[in-house]
Amino acid sequence: MHQFFEFATRHWDLFAALFLILAMMFGGGVMRRMRGYQEADASNAVQMINHDNALLIDVREDSEYREGHILNSRHIPLGSLQKRLSEIENYKDKPIIVCCRSGQRSASACGMLRKQGYMNVTNLKGGVMAWQSAGLPLSKGSDSKKRKK
Repeated sequence: MHQFFEFATRHWDLFAALFLILAMMFGGGVMRRMRGYQEADASNAVQMINHDNALLIDVREDSEYREGHILNSRHIPLGSLQKRLSEIENYKDKPIIVCCRSGQRSASACGMLRKQGYMNVTNLKGGVMAWQSAGLPLSKGSDSKKRKK
């Protein structure tokens, strides 16, 4: 044991790098749990929509949404989400999937929804770009389909 401590003190930089790498590896899982929401890839999102009747919220801007959106998604831009929570009030205990272009803005929206008491919130990992990369279709136009509550 004495040799270990001697080695560690002589090569402290290697041990610092080891602990940094370990923190990065295990810290990601801890941070995901602390966020309070899940992430799903495109195929898992399709399953949630089809089997769990998940509400899909697109938080992109109007122009992005018109260029192409996931069919039956509800368009609520991130900047308007706080003001429009009453529109999705009936989904507090139901599955909600949030998407944007790449998954960054939707992650913020997921955090906001969790703080407002929405229990089953999922971020579409990779956003609409990942959806398209998976070969899944987008709908064009400006209308967002109203889902039955």
